[in-house]
Order: sequence, then structure tokens, then C-alpha cells
Amino acid sequence: MRPRLVLIGTGGTIAATAGDARTLTGYQVTQGIEAMLAAIPGVADIADIRCEQPFNVDSRNLSTARVLRLAHEVDRHVRDAEVDAVVVTHGTDSLEETAFFLHLTVRSPKPIVLIGAMRPASALSADGPLNLVNALLTAADPASRDRGVLVVMNDRILAARHAAKRHTTRVDAFGADGAGVLGAITDGRVRYDMRPDLPETAPFSLTGLRAMPPVDIILDYQDAPRHPYTAAIQAGSRGIVVAAMGNGSLSPAALRGCAEAGRRGLVCVRASRVPDGQVTDAAQGPLASHALNPLQARIVLRLALARGLGQVGIKDLLQRL
Repeated sequence: MRPRLVLIGTGGTIAATAGDARTLTGYQVTQGIEAMLAAIPGVADIADIRCEQPFNVDSRNLSTARVLRLAHEVDRHVRDAEVDAVVVTHGTDSLEETAFFLHLTVRSPKPIVLIGAMRPASALSADGPLNLVNALLTAADPASRDRGVLVVMNDRILAARHAAKRHTTRVDAFGADGAGVLGAITDGRVRYDMRPDLPETAPFSLTGLRAMPPVDIILDYQDAPRHPYTAAIQAGSRGIVVAAMGNGSLSPAALRGCAEAGRRGLVCVRASRVPDGQVTDAAQGPLASHALNPLQARIVLRLALARGLGQVGIKDLLQRL
């Protein structure tokens, strides 16, 4: 039987066009998912594909409400016995955030694949069509089962847990550390080199989850001021993630700001602005993010607070993820 896929379009560069074929920035989201699919020759040979379009926006404009809506839709589809896999087209500006959120909240043996594009559909060498074909091939391949949420960009298959945008404009913008590059697509053939070590179930359930509390990320640096922490407290934030120096090292202002935030009931987490390596535990002060970068730590903290976890539970979770 042919694979049965649900293709969810959410917008982004892959659905955008500009006035000139040489223009690679300054474009607008204009295309729906069905039109995008119809423009690719031979795509109907891959699988039986059903399209959905919950919204069509630039990913920098995505709200918590939209991400939650998408997650609930993905979860509903992978629970459907008539669906074999789900593919989501997404803007690259925040693709890694949505992919990690799905990694934390949707667990299924069925493939869930996110893809985007670095160049608009109107560009001379648009990367979106091939990225979409590769994503559909990956989703339709039985070897993609039980590998968690995947990101397919520029011929590579990445684990959503490790995927990150590492260049502002190049088509090879997305990468991952060694544990996160699972395989590749070559001449239409999906090839895997490894399987990620994933928990049996996602740590958070989507059941009843309709909103998440605000959590801020504050960058730390030499001679950093304290007022961002004061502003976060006054704005009603429930937590703060510090994109700290080195191994989560905090400036004097960050130390004082986090101490005050803690006294006001906020949960503070030390992540690092350094792209590689882990943040280790400290004797006192904010919790360590361990292997999570600031964006990932923020998502985990929001979900943890939404589920009512306290400091001990959040600390344990950060160590495990």
C-alpha cells in the first residue's frame, strides 16, 4: 500500500515570492501548500498526500497559540490509523524552536518531518522544491519510523533535538552536532547512518495544554546591566533563561538580577551563548541547562511551568534532556 502522508503548510520562505528572480531577501509569503505541491513534477509518485493549511505566515511572526495549534494537529494526525507520517513546511527563522517543541510534546513511531527553504520560490535557484521532495521521501520511507521528530534541509536528515540554524542566508544553514546528523537523501534515496537515543515517551503531554507562561531570554556579557531582569520581573515573566558566558558564567549584574528574580518567585536557568558544550551545575544560583541551548531551555522551562513543576522537578528534567 502506498504511504499516506499529511502535508501541513504554515508559511515561511518556502511559500514566499519576490518581484525579481535574483532577489533572495525582502520577499512575502504568497503561496499556499497545495499550489506549492502542484508545482513540483512527479511528487504524486511518492505517496498519497493530503494537504492542510492552518495558517500561512513568516515564522518570525509565529505565536505560542499557533505553535500549540500546530502541535495539536500533528499529534492528532499521528494518532490516526489512516496516516503514516506528517510533513510540516515551516519558516527557517524559528523552525528549530517548533521542531524542538514537537520533540518534547509529540511522541509517535510515525515520522514527523519539518522542512523549510532559505530562498524564496521565485528565486533562480530556489531550494524549497527539492527540500520538500526530500522531506516527503523521508516521511514515506519505513526506515524513518522510531527516529523521533526530524528536520530535512539541504539533503541532510537532522534530529530535531539537535537541529539549529547556523547561517543567516546560505542553503546549508541548518546543522547539528555529530549525534544529530542521522542521514541524508541522495538521488532520491534515503540513507540513515544512525538512530537517535530517544526516551520512550515525550516528557510533556499536550492534553489540556492551551497556553504557556512567559519566559524571557537575557543575554549576558561584559559590564551587562541589571535592568533587563527588573523589566522581566515587572512584566510578569514566570522565568528567565540567561544566555550566559562560557560554562554558564554570570556577570555581577546577572547574579544580582537572578537572585532578585528568585526571591520574586521566578525560576532562573543558566544556559550559554557558546554554541557547543554543556553547562554544568553550580553550588548555588540558577539551574543549569546542561545540554540545552538558550532557545531550548526556554521552551522546556515554559512547558515545565505550564505543568506545575517546581525547582526540583525542573532541575531533574534539565539534567535528563
